[in-house]
Amino acid sequence: MGSIEGERTTVGWAARDPTGILSPYTFNLRNTGPDDVYIKVHYCGICHSDLHQIKNDLGMPNYPMVPGHEVVGEVIEVGSNVTKLKVGEVVGAGLIVGSCRNCRACKSDIEQYCGKKIWNYNDVYTDGKPTQGGFAETMIVDQNFVVKIPEGMSPEQVAPLLCAGVTVYSPLSHFGLRDSGLRGGILGLGGVGHMGVKIAKAMGHHVTVISSSEKKKKEAMEDLGADDYVVSSDETQMQKIADSLDYIIDTVPVGHPLEPYLSLLKIDGKLILMGVINTPLQFVSPMVMLGRKTITGSFIGSIKETEEMLEFWKEKGLSSMIEMVKMDYINKALEGLEKNDVRYRFVVDVAGSKLDDHQ
Repeated sequence: MGSIEGERTTVGWAARDPTGILSPYTFNLRNTGPDDVYIKVHYCGICHSDLHQIKNDLGMPNYPMVPGHEVVGEVIEVGSNVTKLKVGEVVGAGLIVGSCRNCRACKSDIEQYCGKKIWNYNDVYTDGKPTQGGFAETMIVDQNFVVKIPEGMSPEQVAPLLCAGVTVYSPLSHFGLRDSGLRGGILGLGGVGHMGVKIAKAMGHHVTVISSSEKKKKEAMEDLGADDYVVSSDETQMQKIADSLDYIIDTVPVGHPLEPYLSLLKIDGKLILMGVINTPLQFVSPMVMLGRKTITGSFIGSIKETEEMLEFWKEKGLSSMIEMVKMDYINKALEGLEKNDVRYRFVVDVAGSKLDDHQ
């Protein structure tokens, strides 16, 4: 197909203010160029950071705001320079839709750490237009920020992988935590946590889920295949696994003490922060010094890592646990997510929803 030119109109669901209530919104997509891919959105996952953004927990909101950054859809047109994708292919787009291409991060294929990265919504594109996310009929994304979904993978299952899945895969890969036989902890069993259990188990790790109550024990052990389940407030249980873990993936998106979890790590163990928390976290320095422990963080993953992770997921025959909803249920779904009442990721059937109908 030839180059896409000019503006197009689409309809999505947007928040207008920090109440975070979404409703139909018609808007222009940004001007498009020869490197762009025009995508019809089929599915879009709902992530906890969508809540933070629409409710202005992180500051700098740009309303009306169409959230959604776990996007799976079909290519309906490509620009004249697009070589890696064809019309009709199933593709994914995530949280980042642009970067400077010149900095150390970009040149090292870890563009998610570029200081000039462009978020797929609540940001401004290079042409000065606001970016809008995947709770919309269509999107336009630069080909360098689009991944091809491997054949045979069901698209609705893939949506949560584009943020939650690669968020877990990236640090395990980067920090050399892929060897079979490692002992890992997953703190918090939400969207990212459930991916953590699945991916770590597929890598051959012994996986302990650490949660605030017994509530999710049965599903952690039976549905997700965790090896152990520990309630964080139970000192006896916590004591039993002291100094035993190579790493902990901490997915808790609200302020919490770090010391109880640092004590679970072996020498050289890593506490990897994944939750977006806008209040300071505390610990006393001997907790890390007397074990050469590391508190680190990791942010989503690169396009390259996303492609690797999709191949890994397919090769291992894994599946996501999702609850599919239509767009008219989106506000209830966001409410459920806020209360942690979802197993384990809501995915919006965008193509199957009436987007301009507020029923």
